[in-house]
Amino acid sequence: MGRIEALWVKLASRGPLKARDRLVLKAAHGIEGDANAGGPRPVTLLDRQRWTAAETALGRSVDPTVRRANVMVDGLPLAESRGKVLRIGTVRLRIGGETTPCRLLDDTEPGLSEALRPDWGGGAWAEVLEEGEIAVGDAAEWES
Repeated sequence: MGRIEALWVKLASRGPLKARDRLVLKAAHGIEGDANAGGPRPVTLLDRQRWTAAETALGRSVDPTVRRANVMVDGLPLAESRGKVLRIGTVRLRIGGETTPCRLLDDTEPGLSEALRPDWGGGAWAEVLEEGEIAVGDAAEWES
């Protein structure tokens, strides 16, 4: 079982991320108040262990908001999770696929896109199947 380590919302397209203690997720829509709500990748997730591995490869700490994801999970690998359903409390998310890191990351953090390429290091995107609220510290697990 994993847990939610951090949550962020994008208030404007290409705008900065804002840390939140809680997010409201709406079915077939995404995160309430997020600039990407209703879009093709309504919720994006990062794997804490993969992020730490990328920092180790780079030899420095990197602010995870550079990746522009909404949810950081700890203790729950995202690699090869396409089609799996993630449960966080009453919320259910279906993983749609990998979010491949692009070279634009290197404009802010040189070498980051390459460090994130293995094992879905850039994270995953998901659609909301069942809505509700999630919070930092919530347990997260794959449905069987």
